[in-house]
Amino acid sequence: MSRTFEEWLQSRLTAHGFACGVIDGVIGPKTLLALKGFQRARGLGPTGLADEGTVEALKAPSSRVAIEETSFIPDRDQDVADDQRHGTFPRQSDAMGFYGPVGTSQTRISVPWDMRLAWDPSTTVRNITVHEKVAPSAQRVLNRVRGIYSDREIKSLGLDLFGGSLNVRRMRGGSRYSMHSWGIAIDFDPERNRLSWKRPQARLSRDDAIQFWLEWEKEGWVSLGRARNFDWMHVQAARL
Repeated sequence: MSRTFEEWLQSRLTAHGFACGVIDGVIGPKTLLALKGFQRARGLGPTGLADEGTVEALKAPSSRVAIEETSFIPDRDQDVADDQRHGTFPRQSDAMGFYGPVGTSQTRISVPWDMRLAWDPSTTVRNITVHEKVAPSAQRVLNRVRGIYSDREIKSLGLDLFGGSLNVRRMRGGSRYSMHSWGIAIDFDPERNRLSWKRPQARLSRDDAIQFWLEWEKEGWVSLGRARNFDWMHVQAARL
Protein backbone atom coordinates (compact mmCIF):
# COMPACT_ATOMS: atom_id res chain seq x y z
CA MET A 1 0.00 0.00 0.00
CA SER A 2 1.39 3.38 -0.96
CA ARG A 3 2.08 5.96 1.75
CA THR A 4 0.54 9.36 1.99
CA PHE A 5 2.63 12.51 1.83
CA GLU A 6 1.89 13.08 5.51
CA GLU A 7 3.37 9.68 6.42
CA TRP A 8 6.43 10.40 4.28
CA LEU A 9 6.83 13.75 6.01
CA GLN A 10 6.68 12.15 9.46
CA SER A 11 9.15 9.43 8.51
CA ARG A 12 11.67 11.91 7.10
CA LEU A 13 11.42 14.19 10.13
CA THR A 14 12.03 11.17 12.36
CA ALA A 15 14.95 10.05 10.18
CA HIS A 16 16.55 13.48 10.62
CA GLY A 17 16.20 13.26 14.38
CA PHE A 18 12.94 15.17 14.89
CA ALA A 19 10.67 12.42 16.14
CA CYS A 20 6.92 12.69 15.52
CA GLY A 21 5.85 9.68 17.56
CA VAL A 22 3.69 7.20 15.68
CA ILE A 23 3.95 7.42 11.87
CA ASP A 24 0.20 7.62 11.25
CA GLY A 25 -0.23 10.42 8.71
CA VAL A 26 -1.98 12.64 11.24
CA ILE A 27 -0.38 16.08 11.35
CA GLY A 28 -0.98 16.98 14.97
CA PRO A 29 0.86 19.20 17.48
CA LYS A 30 3.84 16.83 17.85
CA THR A 31 4.44 16.64 14.09
CA LEU A 32 4.15 20.42 13.75
CA LEU A 33 6.61 20.91 16.61
CA ALA A 34 9.06 18.51 14.94
CA LEU A 35 8.61 20.24 11.57
CA LYS A 36 9.33 23.66 13.05
CA GLY A 37 12.32 22.29 14.93
CA PHE A 38 13.70 20.82 11.69
CA GLN A 39 13.15 24.11 9.86
CA ARG A 40 14.99 26.07 12.55
CA ALA A 41 17.89 23.61 12.51
CA ARG A 42 18.21 23.98 8.71
CA GLY A 43 17.98 27.76 8.73
CA LEU A 44 14.50 27.78 7.24
CA GLY A 45 11.62 29.88 8.46
CA PRO A 46 9.79 27.90 11.20
CA THR A 47 6.42 28.18 9.48
CA GLY A 48 5.23 24.65 10.19
CA LEU A 49 4.40 24.33 6.48
CA ALA A 50 5.94 21.66 4.26
CA ASP A 51 6.92 24.08 1.51
CA GLU A 52 9.28 23.30 -1.37
CA GLY A 53 12.46 24.25 0.50
CA THR A 54 11.51 22.15 3.51
CA VAL A 55 10.66 19.13 1.37
CA GLU A 56 13.99 19.36 -0.46
CA ALA A 57 15.83 19.58 2.89
CA LEU A 58 13.95 16.52 4.13
CA LYS A 59 15.00 14.59 1.01
CA ALA A 60 18.67 15.17 1.85
CA PRO A 61 20.63 12.18 3.20
CA SER A 62 20.76 11.81 6.94
CA SER A 63 22.81 9.75 9.37
CA ARG A 64 19.45 8.42 10.48
CA VAL A 65 17.20 5.95 8.67
CA ALA A 66 13.62 6.50 7.58
CA ILE A 67 10.93 3.96 8.41
CA GLU A 68 10.26 3.10 4.77
CA GLU A 69 13.82 1.81 4.38
CA THR A 70 13.11 -1.42 6.26
CA SER A 71 10.26 -3.89 6.27
CA PHE A 72 12.18 -7.16 6.70
CA ILE A 73 11.45 -9.26 9.78
CA PRO A 74 13.93 -12.10 10.33
CA ASP A 75 12.82 -15.54 11.53
CA ARG A 76 12.56 -15.74 15.30
CA ASP A 77 15.17 -18.05 16.77
CA GLN A 78 14.76 -20.10 19.92
CA ASP A 79 16.13 -17.38 22.18
CA VAL A 80 13.46 -14.94 21.01
CA ALA A 81 10.73 -17.55 21.42
CA ASP A 82 11.92 -18.22 24.96
CA ASP A 83 11.92 -14.51 25.74
CA GLN A 84 8.31 -14.18 24.64
CA ARG A 85 7.20 -17.30 26.49
CA HIS A 86 8.71 -16.14 29.76
CA GLY A 87 7.56 -12.54 29.40
CA THR A 88 11.07 -11.08 29.45
CA PHE A 89 12.70 -8.63 27.08
CA PRO A 90 15.03 -9.84 24.30
CA ARG A 91 18.69 -9.16 23.74
CA GLN A 92 19.52 -6.12 21.62
CA SER A 93 20.45 -8.37 18.71
CA ASP A 94 16.99 -9.98 18.77
CA ALA A 95 14.97 -6.75 18.87
CA MET A 96 13.72 -7.00 15.27
CA GLY A 97 12.41 -10.53 15.76
CA PHE A 98 10.76 -9.74 19.07
CA TYR A 99 9.33 -6.27 18.41
CA GLY A 100 8.82 -6.37 14.63
CA PRO A 101 9.67 -3.63 12.09
CA VAL A 102 11.04 -0.39 13.49
CA GLY A 103 8.53 2.34 14.20
CA THR A 104 5.52 0.01 14.31
CA SER A 105 3.14 -1.24 17.04
CA GLN A 106 3.39 1.98 19.00
CA THR A 107 1.14 3.27 21.74
CA ARG A 108 1.24 6.00 24.36
CA ILE A 109 1.65 5.99 28.11
CA SER A 110 0.90 8.88 30.42
CA VAL A 111 3.46 10.75 32.50
CA PRO A 112 2.20 11.19 36.09
CA TRP A 113 4.21 14.35 36.75
CA ASP A 114 4.95 17.61 34.96
CA MET A 115 7.41 16.88 32.14
CA ARG A 116 8.89 19.11 29.44
CA LEU A 117 10.82 18.54 26.23
CA ALA A 118 14.52 18.76 27.04
CA TRP A 119 15.23 20.77 23.85
CA ASP A 120 12.15 22.98 24.24
CA PRO A 121 11.23 23.37 27.95
CA SER A 122 8.24 25.52 27.05
CA THR A 123 6.54 22.41 25.62
CA THR A 124 4.76 20.14 28.10
CA VAL A 125 4.92 16.36 27.66
CA ARG A 126 1.78 14.53 28.76
CA ASN A 127 2.38 11.22 26.99
CA ILE A 128 5.35 9.18 25.77
CA THR A 129 5.27 6.98 22.66
CA VAL A 130 6.57 3.45 23.25
CA HIS A 131 6.14 -0.04 21.81
CA GLU A 132 2.99 -1.91 22.81
CA LYS A 133 5.03 -4.73 24.37
CA VAL A 134 6.82 -2.43 26.80
CA ALA A 135 4.00 0.02 27.55
CA PRO A 136 2.51 -1.78 30.59
CA SER A 137 5.85 -2.14 32.36
CA ALA A 138 6.93 1.42 31.57
CA GLN A 139 3.63 2.77 32.89
CA ARG A 140 4.04 0.79 36.11
CA VAL A 141 7.53 2.21 36.61
CA LEU A 142 6.43 5.80 36.07
CA ASN A 143 3.53 5.35 38.47
CA ARG A 144 5.80 3.93 41.17
CA VAL A 145 8.40 6.66 40.67
CA ARG A 146 5.65 9.23 41.12
CA GLY A 147 4.96 7.73 44.56
CA ILE A 148 8.64 7.60 45.57
CA TYR A 149 9.91 11.06 44.63
CA SER A 150 8.47 14.46 45.40
CA ASP A 151 8.03 17.13 42.72
CA ARG A 152 11.18 18.82 43.98
CA GLU A 153 13.18 15.58 43.81
CA ILE A 154 11.89 14.79 40.32
CA LYS A 155 13.06 18.19 39.13
CA SER A 156 16.42 17.87 40.89
CA LEU A 157 17.05 14.52 39.23
CA GLY A 158 15.96 15.86 35.84
CA LEU A 159 13.17 13.33 35.45
CA ASP A 160 10.99 16.19 34.28
CA LEU A 161 13.13 16.65 31.15
CA PHE A 162 12.13 14.26 28.36
CA GLY A 163 14.95 13.39 25.97
CA GLY A 164 12.99 11.11 23.62
CA SER A 165 11.58 7.62 23.16
CA LEU A 166 10.56 6.56 19.62
CA ASN A 167 13.15 7.76 17.10
CA VAL A 168 14.03 5.58 14.10
CA ARG A 169 17.78 5.91 13.59
CA ARG A 170 21.07 4.02 13.61
CA MET A 171 23.20 3.71 16.72
CA ARG A 172 25.78 6.47 17.03
CA GLY A 173 28.84 5.49 15.00
CA GLY A 174 27.31 2.16 13.94
CA SER A 175 25.08 0.48 11.39
CA ARG A 176 22.61 -1.28 13.69
CA TYR A 177 19.35 0.30 14.71
CA SER A 178 19.17 2.18 17.97
CA MET A 179 16.78 0.77 20.56
CA HIS A 180 14.83 4.01 20.15
CA SER A 181 13.86 2.78 16.67
CA TRP A 182 11.36 0.39 18.24
CA GLY A 183 10.20 2.79 20.96
CA ILE A 184 11.79 0.57 23.62
CA ALA A 185 14.17 3.15 25.08
CA ILE A 186 13.56 6.38 26.99
CA ASP A 187 16.01 9.22 27.66
CA PHE A 188 15.90 11.66 30.58
CA ASP A 189 17.71 15.00 30.93
CA PRO A 190 20.28 14.55 28.10
CA GLU A 191 22.08 17.82 28.89
CA ARG A 192 23.23 16.66 32.32
CA ASN A 193 23.71 13.02 31.31
CA ARG A 194 25.72 13.25 28.11
CA LEU A 195 26.69 10.12 26.24
CA SER A 196 30.32 9.92 27.38
CA TRP A 197 29.83 11.23 30.92
CA LYS A 198 30.52 8.77 33.71
CA ARG A 199 29.76 8.74 37.41
CA PRO A 200 29.69 11.04 39.30
CA GLN A 201 29.56 13.67 36.54
CA ALA A 202 26.32 12.36 35.06
CA ARG A 203 23.40 13.54 37.19
CA LEU A 204 21.56 10.21 37.12
CA SER A 205 24.67 8.34 38.29
CA ARG A 206 24.38 9.71 41.82
CA ASP A 207 22.99 7.96 44.87
CA ASP A 208 19.64 9.74 44.93
CA ALA A 209 18.83 8.21 41.52
CA ILE A 210 19.45 4.61 42.59
CA GLN A 211 15.82 3.93 43.46
CA PHE A 212 14.73 5.33 40.11
CA TRP A 213 16.90 2.78 38.32
CA LEU A 214 15.86 -0.05 40.62
CA GLU A 215 12.24 0.50 39.66
CA TRP A 216 13.13 0.02 35.98
CA GLU A 217 15.25 -3.02 36.75
CA LYS A 218 12.35 -4.64 38.61
CA GLU A 219 10.51 -4.66 35.26
CA GLY A 220 13.47 -6.03 33.30
CA TRP A 221 14.64 -2.74 31.76
CA VAL A 222 18.38 -1.99 31.52
CA SER A 223 20.20 1.21 32.44
CA LEU A 224 23.27 1.65 30.24
CA GLY A 225 24.70 3.85 32.98
CA ARG A 226 24.48 1.20 35.66
CA ALA A 227 25.57 -1.56 33.29
CA ARG A 228 28.36 0.20 31.39
CA ASN A 229 28.87 3.59 33.10
CA PHE A 230 27.97 5.71 30.06
CA ASP A 231 24.79 7.17 28.53
CA TRP A 232 23.21 7.68 31.94
CA MET A 233 20.17 9.34 30.35
CA HIS A 234 19.06 6.05 28.78
CA VAL A 235 16.98 3.05 29.86
CA GLN A 236 15.91 0.29 27.47
CA ALA A 237 13.70 -2.79 27.30
CA ALA A 238 16.42 -4.97 25.76
CA ARG A 239 19.25 -6.92 27.34
CA LEU A 240 22.87 -6.24 26.40
